[in-house]
Amino acid sequence: MNRRRTAAAASRSRTKRERTPDLFFNRELSWLAFNERVAEEAADKSNPLIERAKFAAIVASNLDEFFMVRVAGLRNAIEEGDTEPDPSGLTPAQQLRQVSARVHALVARLYALVTEELLPALASNGIRIAAPADLDDVRRGALAAYFRDDVLPVLTPLAVDTARPFPMLSSLSVNLALRLAPSEEGLADRIAVVQVPSGLPRLVRVAGGEGVTFVVLDDVIRDGLDSLFPGQAVVEAAAFRLTRDSELELDDEGGQSYVEALEEELRRRRKSDVVRLEIDGSASDVLASLLVGLAGVEEEDLYRVPGFLDLHALWRIVELPGFEALRDSGMKPVPVLAEGAAGRIFDLLDAGDLLVHHPYDGFEPVLALVEQAADDPDVLAIKQTLYRPGTDSPVVAALMRAADRGKQVTVVVELMARFDEARNLRWARALEEAGAHVIYGIRGLKVHAKCCLVVRRTHLGLRRYVHVGTGNYNHRTARLYTDVGLLTSSTAFGVDASAFFNALTGYSDPPRMKKLVMAPSQLRDRLLRLIEREIRRAQDGQPALIRAKMNALVDERMIDALYRASGAGVRVQLNVRGVCVLRPGVKGLSENIEVVSIVGRFLEHSRIFHFQNGGEDEVYLASADWMPRNLDRRVELMAPVEAPECRRRLMHTLDILFRDNVKGRRLAADGTWRVPARHAADAPAVAQAALYDLARRAWERREAAPLASLEPIERGPGGAK
Repeated sequence: MNRRRTAAAASRSRTKRERTPDLFFNRELSWLAFNERVAEEAADKSNPLIERAKFAAIVASNLDEFFMVRVAGLRNAIEEGDTEPDPSGLTPAQQLRQVSARVHALVARLYALVTEELLPALASNGIRIAAPADLDDVRRGALAAYFRDDVLPVLTPLAVDTARPFPMLSSLSVNLALRLAPSEEGLADRIAVVQVPSGLPRLVRVAGGEGVTFVVLDDVIRDGLDSLFPGQAVVEAAAFRLTRDSELELDDEGGQSYVEALEEELRRRRKSDVVRLEIDGSASDVLASLLVGLAGVEEEDLYRVPGFLDLHALWRIVELPGFEALRDSGMKPVPVLAEGAAGRIFDLLDAGDLLVHHPYDGFEPVLALVEQAADDPDVLAIKQTLYRPGTDSPVVAALMRAADRGKQVTVVVELMARFDEARNLRWARALEEAGAHVIYGIRGLKVHAKCCLVVRRTHLGLRRYVHVGTGNYNHRTARLYTDVGLLTSSTAFGVDASAFFNALTGYSDPPRMKKLVMAPSQLRDRLLRLIEREIRRAQDGQPALIRAKMNALVDERMIDALYRASGAGVRVQLNVRGVCVLRPGVKGLSENIEVVSIVGRFLEHSRIFHFQNGGEDEVYLASADWMPRNLDRRVELMAPVEAPECRRRLMHTLDILFRDNVKGRRLAADGTWRVPARHAADAPAVAQAALYDLARRAWERREAAPLASLEPIERGPGGAK
């Protein structure tokens, strides 16, 4: 049997208990429902025009990853003969059929929206994507010069015949497929391929005229094919794009190091099976059939699109300067630190805990912790996990500077950050060269925890400062993703953080911690105990409430526990951005469970858990979603938020998220997502706008009275203050 067994199939083979399909939605279809919610934002005329284009680009990018990982996983399961149904009762083959039908419908709607509505609206507002034939003579001449000087030198025409097989084209690269007239009468048309250079802008800006004009690079190349095939008659040219299976699966056997195994898998990724073929809708049936055969796919894997391929190119428009009337109004991050306070981060944390909620709060406290630690002569050591720090990372630069200055710097680098693996290898090696101790992840477990520990001399002895959060140490995505983080000098947190890093870098058993909770050794059991405690509270007649915000809810054991809680009378509110296989609102099963999803201008990424505990509220932040991979196959951290003002702010944040009646869609028992009906007297409530206002007011309160708390929070029916 092929060793590339999917994790989903392996999980199913380990779980042989009887399932009731009515208890769960299908994971893949739930993910598609999430992407359909993103597409709804692209279609929503109340969103500014460029923001709608952004959402369309996000849908396209999401679908790319979905095919490379989830669809590829289903295909692998089918090839391995897996007929085991998933928790919703669907076999891999049944899932693939339903996924294919739903994606074809989604792609058709998306391209109709882009070509018939968004692009014409952008053109009327001064941003046009034109065909070369639509340009005046001067601009056509400039485009021809650009092709001659900048494009033609990097093009390579590739003939396809018995002596020259179909080329090994990169996943997601755009190419032109050409039919050339036969060289002799009576012979078949000849086939050739031209790769569209990925190093050049996909949308080529053409100077002159009013507004901004782009031409798609594919069309520029198509216009210059005579230069590539002189003396040949081009019968037809159409753009196409292949998507390959890109899930990495490291073999734990053999003598390779972890880094060597990863590098080998990255090389394998370039030659993996094709799982999707996209082609320009204008292509003939003859050319489409030829490509289906050459790519080795089935007809259902073929996607004809009425427009240019790879709508990710719309980011070029999203990132254009100006056009402010077509964008969301600005939400500049609130400066959490007072002017000059960045140099006093350790003094601030000595005085009390600091909670930050990005992107409403600025990222500067997190940067200040690492950068001041690098420069402070009293800092002896810095230990940090890194997952997706991004390019030009000030965090990585500070760690390199600290290592160069002789501080003990230990960095646990998770190489297996999907599609960022090669980049992670590069900067991890740069850290090593600077003198840092780099731990390249842990074989068999992905390190997804977000933690930074600084050890510093003070007049009272050594003191430890800790940051633990829900998001990556990435200064760019901190402006785009909603994440929460806690900075503290708590002794208990410091001891736990030291034990956590010792467990990752040494041979110690999973540590016993007082505050932090670690996966895979403790987190699942702790969460289940917290749910069971709410069940006991409800059974004793006390108010009981569970509120959880996460990106995905898939784990069956966690869902079973939530169903038991609902049956016991516990009120359960879930804010799940993406996949949710729990079925809410079913009488006798989940009538006390509400599920909300918010798709807004920022990507909801934070994980926050609240357990009412009979009025002694407990609030946690975590790096983990409630999925088997997070709870069983990843290193994750959950941290209690104990400082009263920090805890109240997170509880208030949850209040706001569940009140959203504009972007907040509710999941029904039949699997549909709906925006709640609003009465005329109901004011529109947009959570992300309200959270920005909350961050601003929190800063004003801190300025006026550092320990001032928020007003009491109304919990609604069955809740408590």
